Amino acid sequence: MNKPVNFLFIITDQQRADHLGCYGNRIVRTPHIDGLARSGFRSEGCYVASPICQPNRASIMTGRMPSTHGVRHNGIELDFGQTTFVELLRQAGYRTALIGKSHLQNITAVPAHWPPERRERLSPEAHLPAPGRHGQEVGTAWEANPDFEMSLPYYGFSDVALSINHADDQFGHYRRWLRSQRADADKLVGPQNAIATPDYELSRCRQAWRTRVPEELYPNTWVAAQTVAAMAAAAKAGSPFFVQCSFPDPHHPFTPPGKYWDMYSPDDVGLPASFHAPHPAVPPPVQWLRDQRDTGRALKHTPAPFACTEREAREAAALNYGSIAHIDACIGNIVAELERLELADNTVIIFTSDHGEYMGDHQLLLKGPIHYQGIIRVPFIWRDPQGPQGASSRALIQSTDFAPTILERAGIAAFNGIQGHSLGGMLRGSDERVRTDLLIEEEGQRVYMGFPGRIRMRTLVDGRHRLSIYDGVPWGELYDLSDDPHEIVNRWDDPGFMALRAQMTDALARRMLALSDTSPYPDSLA
Repeated sequence: MNKPVNFLFIITDQQRADHLGCYGNRIVRTPHIDGLARSGFRSEGCYVASPICQPNRASIMTGRMPSTHGVRHNGIELDFGQTTFVELLRQAGYRTALIGKSHLQNITAVPAHWPPERRERLSPEAHLPAPGRHGQEVGTAWEANPDFEMSLPYYGFSDVALSINHADDQFGHYRRWLRSQRADADKLVGPQNAIATPDYELSRCRQAWRTRVPEELYPNTWVAAQTVAAMAAAAKAGSPFFVQCSFPDPHHPFTPPGKYWDMYSPDDVGLPASFHAPHPAVPPPVQWLRDQRDTGRALKHTPAPFACTEREAREAAALNYGSIAHIDACIGNIVAELERLELADNTVIIFTSDHGEYMGDHQLLLKGPIHYQGIIRVPFIWRDPQGPQGASSRALIQSTDFAPTILERAGIAAFNGIQGHSLGGMLRGSDERVRTDLLIEEEGQRVYMGFPGRIRMRTLVDGRHRLSIYDGVPWGELYDLSDDPHEIVNRWDDPGFMALRAQMTDALARRMLALSDTSPYPDSLA
C-alpha cells in the first residue's frame, strides 16, 4: 500500500520571479532553489490573484479570488467560515504545521476601514460573521501578554510557530525564542540598534539597516529550524505532513544578517532596463510619484511605493539578493535534513512567493497599484519524486491553482466554491493548459498616488498582453508583452490597438463574471 505523500510548501514574502538563478538572474546565487527547479517543474507564467500580502495568501489557502473570500485588501481578516485546503488535509489525517509568517489575519490592532473616519478600534470578533478567534496575529497582543497563544487548529494548521512583522524586528513565537537565547535580544533588533551604514541611502529612510541579530538567531534561520522540527515530529509520529515554511524575507525593510548584508555590492548591481528607458506616456500615478521625488516631497519611510534614485535602486537589489541568498542557504539545510530523515522520496516540495517587488522598475521601489510584471509574476517550483525533472512551462497559472493541485496530489476531492484549477496534468508532463487568460484583483486601503479616491483596479493577462483598468479614472494600461516585455509603451490610446483593447475589455468583463460565486454553499466542505 502506497504511503500518503508529504508536502513541504515554501513561501517567501515579496520576491520577484526573476530574482532567482533558475529564472535567469546572473547575479544572485541560489543553488539550492535552482536545484529544486532542475529536479522538478518550473512555471514561467505564474501570477498572483492580488499583488497584496493578505489577499493573495488567503487566495492560496482557499483557492478563491479576493472578491469571493472577502480579504480584498490588507487589514481584513480571513473569515473562519472560509474553507482552506489545509483543513481538508488535516481532516484526512495529515499533520499540518505553519512555520513563520501567516498574515491571514491583521497584524495591527486597528483593522482597515473605509472611509477614513471609520477607522475606529473594534473588538476582534465584532466585524466578522463566522465564529472564531480573530486578532491572533497582532504583534502588540503578544507583547502585552506573555501568555498569549494561538487557538488551534488555525485555518487548518494543527501546529503554528508564528513570526509577525518584517525585517529583524519580529514578534510572536520567534521573539519569545530570541529572548530565550539572548538576554539582550531587544537591543539587537530594529533600526535604533543597527550597525551604522552611513553610505546607504535606504538606511536614512529606514527601508534598510544592518542588523545586530547574528545569522544563527535571525528569523529565517529560526523558520528553517522550526520547519525541520515539524517534519521530524510528523515522521516520528508516523503521520503524513503538510508543513508550510513561510519566510518573512526578502520583504522590505532590508536587513540581511551577517555576511549577507554586503554579499552583493550596490556598485555591482545594474539598473532595470526600464529605469532610464524613454517612456512615451508614463501612467499618471507613476508620474505623480516621480514628481514627488523630484520636488523633494517623496515619503520614503512608509510601506507605500515611491520613486527612487539610481543609488536606492541598486541598494535595494543588492540587499534583496543578500536576503534571498540567506533564504536559499536555509532551504539547503531543510532539504538536507529532509534527506537525512529519509523523507525526500515521498515529499513534494513547492516553492513560491506571495507577490513581487518593483525593485527599480520604472524608477519605483516596493509595491503598489501599477501591475508591472515585477509585482504580479512570482516563482512557482514543484518538485515531485513522481514528476518530471527539469520541466518548465509558459502556460498561465495562478495562486488560486495551488489548493486544488495539492488536494489532487493528496487524493482528496476539492471543496465547493474553489475557483482555481488543478495543475496535475501539467505537472505530470502533459502540455495541458488550464486557462487562456487570468484576472488579477486589487483594492487599496488608502487614497494616494494622485488617485481621486481609494484605488480599485482589475488586470487581465492573456500570455502576450496585459490590460489594466482603474475605477474612477478615464485612462488605463495596455501592453504588448511580446514586443515590449518591460512595459514601456502604453498602447491604451494607440489607434492601432483599439480593437485589441475592446476585445480584452470584453474578456475582462467575462472573466470577472465567471469568477463570481456560483456555489450556493461556497464555504461547505462537500
